[in-house]
Amino acid sequence: MIEALLGFGAVFVLAFLRVPLAVAMTIAGLLGLGLMRGWPAAYASTSQTIFETGFHYVLSVIPLFVLMGNLVARAGMARELFTAANAFVGHKRGGLAMASIIASGGFGSICGSSIATAATMSKVAYPQMKAHGYKDTLATGAIASGGTLGILIPPSTILVIYGIITETDIGKLFVAGILPGLVAITCLCLAVVFVTWRDPEAGPPAKRFSWPERLKAVRGIWGVALLFALVIGGIYGGVFTATEGAGVGAAGAFVFALARGTLTLPVLKDILIESARTTAMLFTILIGAMVFTNFINFTTMPGDLRDFVLQFSPNPIMVVVMMMGIYLILGMVMEELAIVLLTIPVFFPVIVGLGFDPVWFGILIVTIVEIGMISPPVGLNLFVLSSLLPNVKLTTIYRGVWPFVVADIVRLGILIAFPVIALWLPGLMAR
Repeated sequence: MIEALLGFGAVFVLAFLRVPLAVAMTIAGLLGLGLMRGWPAAYASTSQTIFETGFHYVLSVIPLFVLMGNLVARAGMARELFTAANAFVGHKRGGLAMASIIASGGFGSICGSSIATAATMSKVAYPQMKAHGYKDTLATGAIASGGTLGILIPPSTILVIYGIITETDIGKLFVAGILPGLVAITCLCLAVVFVTWRDPEAGPPAKRFSWPERLKAVRGIWGVALLFALVIGGIYGGVFTATEGAGVGAAGAFVFALARGTLTLPVLKDILIESARTTAMLFTILIGAMVFTNFINFTTMPGDLRDFVLQFSPNPIMVVVMMMGIYLILGMVMEELAIVLLTIPVFFPVIVGLGFDPVWFGILIVTIVEIGMISPPVGLNLFVLSSLLPNVKLTTIYRGVWPFVVADIVRLGILIAFPVIALWLPGLMAR
């Protein structure tokens, strides 16, 4: 246990000194293995981990889904998704904010990145809300919180990484995110209702669309619906695996962008470079996490923690609640991917030992990560909006996001109380 605590301490110290997270975890893991097992074994184990992680077949799902999201983002689908959502709810108080949340959910179903979703919707939805007199607090809060849907509604890079680390079926994790994603959209929209109930001037209604206009707007998003149905429907029906689905999705997004005339050679070059850069970052962090995980597994921490919890906790669900509380606190001061990679090796054996479903726990982890991405002071989506909207103060964004943080905490409680929301669809999947 002491060795593991020293390892975590070393990672935090290195991170505080601005050493990149991947490097910090690799250094701590390598040194820990060397001191515990000897340097030849540590070098052999680390080199094997780097090789196996880099050539892991399942990991090919990451660059493919990243490429799929970048292709669709350049095809201009975010604007059409917002238009379709606006056609149905824009005439209500706070309707444009709700439309941005709903559109973020739709964009997340073909993107898989919270940052990309928030950045894209800030360009599409914020000008519309400002033109209709929305207060910056509501506008930025809705966009930042809606952006987090990109990592819950499948495909999701966080779910892929969680699935690889814990050896949980990625296809089931993807399918498990669908209903919780709908719950998330509902809770965030109710937060908008609450804000506009308290302050009607925060989100005045926009114009009402006629039914012919609504139907025309819906026809504009057929590409998103088709791509989502093709990828997730194929995985759900057992037609192909999650990795094969990623290939199908990337190919479909390429054809879709090509058909819309948005895929010129310079644009394609930018997309490939951006996808490669994002993939390299994720792979580097994942390799560092796997090296550190190997070290943690050679300590007594996982077993000691599991035995401690099983001995002193008569109500196992309270263990999950305590874990979520720890994640909430960490999310306010640490980057979200770092939290997941550092804590899963410790917490996951406890969850398995208590008999909980790893698919359900994966959805809880992503939900917690979503909350962290909009929690002051270091919520990543908040800084993304601050950089893209220089005329809006960061303190304004902080004030605007709190009702949505509360809504997400309520949603987390719902998912803890009713695991069936996450587990029903995976239970019906073709074997």
